[in-house]
Amino acid sequence: MFNLKPILTLLFASLMLSSLYAQDSGRKIISLNDQWSFQKENGPIEKVMIPHTWNAQDVLDDAPGYYRGLGIYKRKLELDESSKGKEIYLVFNGVAQEAEVLVNGQSAARHIGSYTRFTVAISKFLNFKNDEIEVRANNRFNEDIPPLTADFTFFGGLYRNVSLLITNPVHFSQQEQGSSGVFVTTPKVSAAEATVQTQNFIENASSGTQKLRVKSMLFNANGVIVGNQETKLSIRPGDKQTIVHSIPAIQSPILWSPESPYLYRMVSQIIDTKTKSVIDQVTSPVGFRWFKFDADKGFFLNDKPVKLIGASRHQDYENSGNAVPDALQIKDVALLKAMGGNFLRVAHYPQDPLILEACDRLGILASVEIPVVNTITETAAFTQNCLNMQREMIKQNFNHPSIIIWAYMNEILLRPKFVNDKPRQQIYFDHVRQLAQKLDSLTRKEDPSRYTLLVNHGAWDIYNKVGLTKIPMIVGWNLYSGWYSGIPADFAKFLDRHHKELPNTPFLVTEYGADADPRIRSFSPIRFDKSIEYAIQFHQIYLNAMLSRPFVAGGMAWNLADFNSETREETMPHINNKGLLTIGRQPKDTYYLYQAYLANKPYLKITSAQWKDRTSVADSAASVSTQPVQIATNLKSAELFLNGKSLGVKDAIDHIISWPVPFVHGGNQLRVVSGELSDQAEINLQLQPFRFSDAKTAFQDINVLLGSKRFYINDKQQELWIPDQPYKAGSWGWIGGEPYKGTNNRISYGSDKNILGTDNDPVYRTQQVGISAFKFDVPDGEYALTLHFAELVGGESKEALAYNLDNNHKKEVEEKRIFDVAINGVPFLTQVNLAADFGYTTAVEKKTRVTVINGKGIAIDFKSIQGKPVLNAIQLRKVY
Repeated sequence: MFNLKPILTLLFASLMLSSLYAQDSGRKIISLNDQWSFQKENGPIEKVMIPHTWNAQDVLDDAPGYYRGLGIYKRKLELDESSKGKEIYLVFNGVAQEAEVLVNGQSAARHIGSYTRFTVAISKFLNFKNDEIEVRANNRFNEDIPPLTADFTFFGGLYRNVSLLITNPVHFSQQEQGSSGVFVTTPKVSAAEATVQTQNFIENASSGTQKLRVKSMLFNANGVIVGNQETKLSIRPGDKQTIVHSIPAIQSPILWSPESPYLYRMVSQIIDTKTKSVIDQVTSPVGFRWFKFDADKGFFLNDKPVKLIGASRHQDYENSGNAVPDALQIKDVALLKAMGGNFLRVAHYPQDPLILEACDRLGILASVEIPVVNTITETAAFTQNCLNMQREMIKQNFNHPSIIIWAYMNEILLRPKFVNDKPRQQIYFDHVRQLAQKLDSLTRKEDPSRYTLLVNHGAWDIYNKVGLTKIPMIVGWNLYSGWYSGIPADFAKFLDRHHKELPNTPFLVTEYGADADPRIRSFSPIRFDKSIEYAIQFHQIYLNAMLSRPFVAGGMAWNLADFNSETREETMPHINNKGLLTIGRQPKDTYYLYQAYLANKPYLKITSAQWKDRTSVADSAASVSTQPVQIATNLKSAELFLNGKSLGVKDAIDHIISWPVPFVHGGNQLRVVSGELSDQAEINLQLQPFRFSDAKTAFQDINVLLGSKRFYINDKQQELWIPDQPYKAGSWGWIGGEPYKGTNNRISYGSDKNILGTDNDPVYRTQQVGISAFKFDVPDGEYALTLHFAELVGGESKEALAYNLDNNHKKEVEEKRIFDVAINGVPFLTQVNLAADFGYTTAVEKKTRVTVINGKGIAIDFKSIQGKPVLNAIQLRKVY
């Protein structure tokens, strides 16, 4: 098991030290996260703590959509006399998405965009007696503000930290797009020497001319000054000046890298010449590194080739929306580092400042982007908002050594407009290209030291035709061959095509992944079954293809963790399950696979230990059930033991070794050994009898998914579900019919619709259509029987989601379905019309007790009155 404690301890210690340092530097930073009231427009008032979102729960319910509108936050502000004469600011790290800040009823500032920091000067609005702050946040759809559409949720709220900044009248400028007012560059870096330059923006809000010294001091990690420069300055009232310092070259600098993320600190001070006191101070991280992308050889850091492998990250968390505590955000970066990753794509928007601070400290290279996703609006206001967001993103994050790329568009041609008007569509494409060019040019001007990136989906022809592959310094491709479309083998072909047709353009695989619902398992995984096992195979193929091609600079798994996407109708509704971690940050098998690929020391892990509670039918008349067990490793081979008995030594194939394991009923002790490494796990199996007459295996209960080839683990209700089987004499199974196959070509069986009235969608998404009977040849006794139904055909037609590229739906043919159900010849349900009686895609559960006598077992018969009878799932439990 990975150990995060040392990493997290270091991160929190660094945070505490930097906080203490700031308090003694001529400025005060005070948290304002407490004592807020909140209400939706015309709604009730409640007390809340910041961070806060009003969408934490309504994005998870069955009702389509979520509240997108006005939210009002209010707070009293108590300032003592010592604050008079100071410059006072409110600092908001994130308000979604339109914000107006009022102080004592007067509008102090407005800000557009959910994902960047903004600072509000409030001194002139204060009375220092009974001041009140009001923040009016609005996450409504606004065609002039990106993102317009996306595969993630647009949470509303005051969802990042809020603080009060108090400075002296002379201070580092707070008018530089939410930045610190100090910008640090490293113009020349080599192993022999490195130079540092600072650009310091200083403003004088006092009524008199001030004589100052501006000082830049570079400290090493031990707190020793290794370089400094000082400038004398006289600044008139109301003036703003820029001071540039070039620190003398540092000899033999300690370089920053993922393996050794050595950080220097630049401390920038403004000193009063007369009193010699520090009147303002800003600290910035400095990491000495140089890098380049090469179209043939990939990425180089400090002249060494580095394959960039990591993940993208969304900022929301289980049951919290995007209002996530600091500690959990920091832990995300620590989890990426523990996985062996060296790159974080901060997607699809700038995130909390804590994220990049953690990347700096832990040695995670990063890209950051603004949320221009899927489509644009052809207005001057939309263009200006995009440019403002890009500028804010760059300015606010400029000093992070972890950042090597600025990005500005994601899959922008995924939802092209004017599909039925080609001349008008060409004009739209021209506008997309023009916006991309403006953003790229702005980025190169603001920061010529880093690369620009534009990210496309896998539609090669259209992005090249529109010209978007010719604008950025690096092209990003989001590729899902074998998931949304095609087969996994197509992935490598796409990589080779880029290298052949765009031989001078470096590229990254900026997204790839397959849904992995942690509750779903399969012994015969197939595309879109949402099983962990299919995801393992998918990631093996993609990692192998990228790692074997030097010209592929890197790949970012989509995603680090599962995240909320309200419009998704999945086995876990409203959740994108492509994460290597769950939305609650529990590792999946795929996370351990990455550790096996990326670990720089011997690694051995029983990935199947995640599936610790199982049920399955016994092998023939034996008292065991043979199931595959996988381990992930970077070693050549390993030996597996079951309850102390060796199951043999096997070689790893693509970092996975699989054994068929004969599990017995109850606890099973697994132990894998390779050299001095070992790992162990306990698997608990509920063995189902091959025949109910088998004396060795007592029947307790069974839960069966009809029309399914997958297992489902319902942790909340402690239920284990297994795939169905055709009826076998002496056992159980269905008679007649066939598995339900939806109209979406990418799904081999079952439906992709949201099932209403349940959290257990996998129970109802598959069914046997045209079933005539289901039999249990159980011995005499008392049994509890439950039948599960849902009408999967018909209902409201919804727009296909754009990211499902292979979305060729056949037209759904709705037919009336009425049937009777009898149990052992006795009517149980009559004239069942699921659609009319309960509604479409709605979970229906019918329970009863059955007394079995005379060795007749249980026979559930389905009789058609009109259309074909269906059964989605069935449960049987022996009472006595």
